[in-house]
Amino acid sequence: MDLRLLRYFVATADAGSATRAAEVLHVTQPVLSRQLRQLEASLGVPLFAREGRRLRLTRTAEDLLPRARDLLAHADDLERAVGVLASGRLDELHLAVPSTTLTDVLAPFLATLGPEDPVAMVRELDPRGAVAAVRAGADLAIVTRPPARSLASRALAVLPVWAYVRADDPWAERGSVDVRDLVTRPLVLLTEDLRPRPLLDAAVEDAAVGYGDVLEVSNAQVAQALAASGRGIAVVSDDPRFGLVPLHIEAPAGRVRIRLYAAWDPQHHAAEALAGLAERLSAFCVERYGAEVAVR
Repeated sequence: MDLRLLRYFVATADAGSATRAAEVLHVTQPVLSRQLRQLEASLGVPLFAREGRRLRLTRTAEDLLPRARDLLAHADDLERAVGVLASGRLDELHLAVPSTTLTDVLAPFLATLGPEDPVAMVRELDPRGAVAAVRAGADLAIVTRPPARSLASRALAVLPVWAYVRADDPWAERGSVDVRDLVTRPLVLLTEDLRPRPLLDAAVEDAAVGYGDVLEVSNAQVAQALAASGRGIAVVSDDPRFGLVPLHIEAPAGRVRIRLYAAWDPQHHAAEALAGLAERLSAFCVERYGAEVAVR
């Protein structure tokens, strides 16, 4: 079906006369009349009945009109989508992000975006990782493990895993703590499915020591809340809360740190734009946390 003829039909129905419709469409009335007759011939039904100088829609045309409007609206949407795809730009940015990264890194970054940037749509990262997130429709996945080689990716930052103590704790002025000393104190640790925990586990194993009194939780903010209430030292990677003081954790292989990566489909129509956003996010991390988090 010729969409141009449908547009003539809708315009004529809206105008109520061929003369006014021709003016709106910037064609002559004879041309418009021929196009309408062609549409009627192709459909096999009459669309207009003439009443003096006005055109009245037939009952069939009244039934067809809302469907024609809907079809044209979908065609316009498709044309806009093709334009976006062809240009390599993004109107919406679908992000998959771990909860801690969303709160402390991504949300503050999104606040710096301007009206020319895509609208961000954020959801929780698929626990299976970057590949699953991208397959589920994420344009950009933020992860704490190196992404699969099938994805394009960029290392964003190297952030500390902190040991949080209360301001009145004897260690509050130390700035850092050796992992061998850390395990002698009651600890509030995240569960093993959250990245800071296996990083700490590896540091403890390298130091040839073991845990003592441990309380496990599945949320970093809850861990800090428990530390603030005196339940132990919280080991998490998020920003400080509840007046707690952060300590670097020293281990045989160096300070315990967590890496952030951005990953996306290399065949994405806006792959270049996604790479640019990842670059901006990396620069934002350095601006927010200092040069020591820069990827080297």
